[in-house]
Formats: sequence, C-alpha cells, structure tokens
Amino acid sequence: MEELATVVRVQNNFISVSSEVKSACSGCQQVDNCGSGQVAKAFPTKKLSLTLESELALKVGDKVVLGLSDACLLQSAWQVYLLPLFGLILFAGISQYFIGKGLLPHELLGVLLAMLGGFLGYALAKKIQSSPKNKAKLTPQILRVNAQVSPLIPHQTPTNKS
Repeated sequence: MEELATVVRVQNNFISVSSEVKSACSGCQQVDNCGSGQVAKAFPTKKLSLTLESELALKVGDKVVLGLSDACLLQSAWQVYLLPLFGLILFAGISQYFIGKGLLPHELLGVLLAMLGGFLGYALAKKIQSSPKNKAKLTPQILRVNAQVSPLIPHQTPTNKS
C-alpha cells in the first residue's frame, strides 16, 4: 500500500509528513452528477500527519511515497477482527456445553461467559498489536522521493536536426 505525502518539517533525523485523506468519490468521472460526490465536496478534506525517522536528505516541500506492507496490514486486520470473534464463539460453545451438563444454572451466565471470551480475544489482539515488533512492522516507510516536475514547462524530447 502506497501513499503520496509532503514533507512539512525536518528536524535532525526526523521528518514530519502530511497527506490528504482522499474520498473515493473525488476520482470518479461522474462526481458532479452524483449525490455522494456532492456530499463529499461539502466536507473539508482531512490531513493526516506522521513523524518518521529518516536518514534521507529531505527538505520541506519534498514529495515522498510512503509504503506499508500489504501482508502486515492484512495480518493485523485478521488479528483485530477475528481473535475477539473466535474467543466469543469458543466461549459460547463452552458455555453451551456447561449448560447442557447442568454446570451453569442459567443461560444468562452462558451469555456472560461468551462475552468474556470475546473480551479475552480483544485483550489478546491488543497485546499482540502493542508489541514493539508488531509496531515496527506497521510503521510506514519512505519508499522513494518523487522528483518534482513543473506542470508549466512541458517535457521536450531532443530532436535531431541534421
């Protein structure tokens, strides 16, 4: 996953970058004829700011491409969404077993046990996501510096006049 950002501050080995959060409606050809496009125009664009460590010689105004591994992002999403769900389902199954055996006197206790499983899955996902190793994998990296090409000067190819 890549995103174009602008360097807004450089301090020692740290740079601050800013990127506009784009609406999906802004890129469509029918933006002027669509209700969703009109609603997207009504709200101001949001800016996302981030400070990164970098050894590159960058200056304010440089355009950089930030990148994040798709595999790491998908793995993180899997953990955040599915671990609580698995905990809920597992503990709901255990509570149903206990209810069937008469170890839990009321189904409300089974529901509470299932909710406990969901919470434990959430707590496990939060612990995994908070680990320094995982945070390092989910920190965007500068993939490349975009050369700024002036839109006012057209690119001319040299011609051979013989």
